[in-house]
Amino acid sequence: MDVLEKATTVLRQAHHIIVFTGAGISAESGIPTFRDRLTGLWARHDPHRLETAKAFRDNPALVWGWYLWWRQLVLQAQPNAAHRAIARLADGKR
Repeated sequence: MDVLEKATTVLRQAHHIIVFTGAGISAESGIPTFRDRLTGLWARHDPHRLETAKAFRDNPALVWGWYLWWRQLVLQAQPNAAHRAIARLADGKR
């Protein structure tokens, strides 16, 4: 039995499955990661100006604008193969 067959057997027999992923799972859907050195959001934006309570107090319009932009980006994204595979697992379609 190869590794893939063994993994399939284990998944089919499992009562509960937990999936841990990183931010990269959504990158294929067009949602940039935060920490990638070249393309990450923090490579282009200072998180201290956007992601802290002080940033909000200092410039609420900037912070709200950032979150509205981010929200729109995520709303336009489509699930990718990894998202669909996890959804199938959650639905019990192993």
